Amino acid sequence: MANHKSAKKRIKQNAKRYARNRYYRTRMKNIIRAVREAVEAGDKEAALNAFKIANKQLHHFVSKGFLKKQTASRKVSRLHKLVNNLVNSQNAA
Repeated sequence: MANHKSAKKRIKQNAKRYARNRYYRTRMKNIIRAVREAVEAGDKEAALNAFKIANKQLHHFVSKGFLKKQTASRKVSRLHKLVNNLVNSQNAA
């Protein structure tokens, strides 16, 4: 158990950060999963709507300091590629 005042404060700060990071990490996974599930289901409209939300939220996480800018851009790019493949395949059919 911590004895110093600074160590007690550090324990509280770590718990607070852990909870916040866990929330953002779970939210990010769910957002990405929504896009992937819509693409797998072949639902063009749902995929486009989910991608729009994902793009906005992932870049919002950058502004909050949870993600680095390049990480968010990479994730958005990969999701965009999936959605575009779905849209283009449906347009060709």
